[in-house]
Amino acid sequence: MKLTKQTLQSSTDQVYDTIIVGGGAGGLSAGIYLQRYLLNTLIIDKGKARSFWMQELHNYLGLPPDTPGRSVLRQGKEHFLSLGGDLLDAFVEEVIDEGETLALRVKVGRNQSEYYTFRTKYLIAASGIIDYLPELENMRNVYDYAGYNLHVCLICDGYEMADKKVGVFASSAGNAEVVFPLGWFTDQITLFTQGQFEVNDELRSRITEQGYEIVETPIEQFLGENHQMTGVELTDGQVVELETGLISMGSKYHATYLDKFNLEKKGGNLVTDKMARTSHPRIFAIGDLKVGLNQVVVAAADGALAATQIWRDIRRSGTGKRVDRKVNV
Repeated sequence: MKLTKQTLQSSTDQVYDTIIVGGGAGGLSAGIYLQRYLLNTLIIDKGKARSFWMQELHNYLGLPPDTPGRSVLRQGKEHFLSLGGDLLDAFVEEVIDEGETLALRVKVGRNQSEYYTFRTKYLIAASGIIDYLPELENMRNVYDYAGYNLHVCLICDGYEMADKKVGVFASSAGNAEVVFPLGWFTDQITLFTQGQFEVNDELRSRITEQGYEIVETPIEQFLGENHQMTGVELTDGQVVELETGLISMGSKYHATYLDKFNLEKKGGNLVTDKMARTSHPRIFAIGDLKVGLNQVVVAAADGALAATQIWRDIRRSGTGKRVDRKVNV
């Protein structure tokens, strides 16, 4: 059921088998599997899934290559709801370990917000990441091309940049390293530092040895039309023509609600076992939050693994029972 402020009170009085934070591909996959295991599931979604911004999914098995990410998410939510799962548009602010349960403090509504507490036996963190974008005076100019031919993922979209003139927009020397694996797909690469970092001698030498260019003047705006970026204008008025671009500026992890748990991490990512369990026995992490590839298909697989392990835990504990629903077999 789609929960609202008018209908969610009864949901705060129960203990869910699992609450999933995040309604992206991973969270929806987990929710669908959990409901098919006849468990009681709530997905709390703030509506900012990374895949929502994907204009075309070219690398998901079985989908037409022009399928937008938002269509996949819409169908996933409909599927989850059809299986009897609960879905709430809200923001999770805090998670408290109560021993046998985890309590989630949730903010509902951006304006005139109300706060509720939900309880669960298990938690799946599927809240993902959001990519940092070039900060221009006119951010609408960035949004016109991001997700179209201005990419944020080399693994996802390297093929889309094959043999094209590519601009790489980095925010640090570490981020700039992406030019080297990108060189597998094209040798026409220009690195834009956007004036945010110094290119040291060693990195400059490696880049120039490959025949790539470096532009250190800040960007004024992207150029193009109909969501297709064709180049950039620099702050000195110079225009650099391009056919596509790759943003490599890092990401923000949406998991501050887990900070007090001091979970094991590698870099910014949560470390999990092969079934997506974190260092806390009742907290799982899937998709972009965990160590691994940031791919829609991987997130969906992670969801299936986490859901299956939770079902096994509940079934083997002898304390769980099936939810009361009719099952057609």
